[in-house]
Amino acid sequence: MSWFPVLLVALATSHSVSAQEVQGDVKAGEKKIAMCIGCHGIKGYQSSFPEVYKVPMISGQGAAYIVSALTAYKKGERKHPTMRGIVDNLSEKDMADVAAYYEIHGKAEGAPLPAKAPEGNARVAELVTKGACTSCHGENFSQPVSPAFPKVAGQHADYLFVALKSYKTEGHATWGRSNGVMAGVAKQFTNAELKEMAVYLSSLPGELKTVKQSIFR
Repeated sequence: MSWFPVLLVALATSHSVSAQEVQGDVKAGEKKIAMCIGCHGIKGYQSSFPEVYKVPMISGQGAAYIVSALTAYKKGERKHPTMRGIVDNLSEKDMADVAAYYEIHGKAEGAPLPAKAPEGNARVAELVTKGACTSCHGENFSQPVSPAFPKVAGQHADYLFVALKSYKTEGHATWGRSNGVMAGVAKQFTNAELKEMAVYLSSLPGELKTVKQSIFR
């Protein structure tokens, strides 16, 4: 599969260019997050659709990836009724501002992340190698090769599992994600294997967090 890394680099370049077209403003973004706080500003908050899982941590996530994800919801490439309803009311500038805010939200000086993530057990190492996961998400899964790709180290395991499964989902009007590369990766694995990888990734040190926020600002 020598074509695979080349395809990833090409996609990384195209996504990063589009994600950087509109510059976000952190101060402006702070005034536009009311609809985000209700889920992403509550520690342990769970979604119940299409199954129960913790909503993803987005504080500390890369701004370009957040814009890319929000844009995918708006285009219908990611099918989730709640997120689609929220992004339908956001302009490109709104998305860029919110993304800029969350990229630095809760960021604090701390111990540097390892350059390479611990491999875990032999079984997980085999799965991660098969999926070529570091080709996009970086050797420590917190420094992706493109800003438009997500940091996944330390993310909630149940969310990662649901997200990975969603790339295998086809033909549903309200659930699933359309992404050629990730679909190709996810479909190589059983759901049990995807869960193993999700648990491993969640155990890694990372920069993602949920910062408790009040809707009364």
